[in-house]
Amino acid sequence: MNMKNNKLSTILVVFLEILLVVTSIISVVSGQWKNFLLCLLTIICLTLPFIITYIANKKEIVLPSNFQLVTLIFIFLAQYLGQIKKLYFRFWWWDLFLHIIFGSYTVIIGLYYTQGIIRKDEKITKQRFTLFTVIFAFSFSITLGTLWEMFEFIGDYLFETSMVKGGLEDTATDLIVKVLAALITSIIYYFRNLKK
Repeated sequence: MNMKNNKLSTILVVFLEILLVVTSIISVVSGQWKNFLLCLLTIICLTLPFIITYIANKKEIVLPSNFQLVTLIFIFLAQYLGQIKKLYFRFWWWDLFLHIIFGSYTVIIGLYYTQGIIRKDEKITKQRFTLFTVIFAFSFSITLGTLWEMFEFIGDYLFETSMVKGGLEDTATDLIVKVLAALITSIIYYFRNLKK
C-alpha cells in the first residue's frame, strides 16, 4: 500500500469515527437505541480494513493499493448512510448500487490476491492463465457476496435488524446484481489483459 493512500485512509477513518461518536451521543440523547447500536457496529467495522491489511502484509498477500480507502468508503455508504441515515429506505436503488460496487471490487481484490499466490508456468499460455485467474476472482467475489447475504439473514434473525428488506426477493436480487457486476468486471479484465 502506498503512503498517500495510507495517509488518506487514516484521515478518513478519524473523520468517520468522530462522526459516528457524535451520532452515537445524539442517538443516546434522543433515545434511538437502534441507531446507537448501529453506530457501535460501524465503529468496529471501520477497523476491519486495517486489520485485513495488517494480516495481508504479514502473510505477503497482495491487496489493491486503495483497498483501505475503498473499503472505508463502502462501509460508510452501507452502514452510516444506508442504515443510520436510512438511504436504503429513501432510494430504492441504494442497496443495488452497493451490491454492484461490492461485486465489482471483490473481483479486483481476487485478482490481486492471485498475484501473490499463483505463478504462471512457462508451459501455460497467457490466455489459459488469464482465464484461470479470472475464474478464481469471479468465484472469490461470488463467495464473499453469498457470505454477506448470510450475514444479513443472521443479523435480521438474531438482532431484528432490517438488512433483508424483501425476504427472498431481496436476497435473490442482491445476488443477481453482484453476479452480473462480477461477471462484467471479470470479462473486462480478461480482454484487457490479453491485449497487454
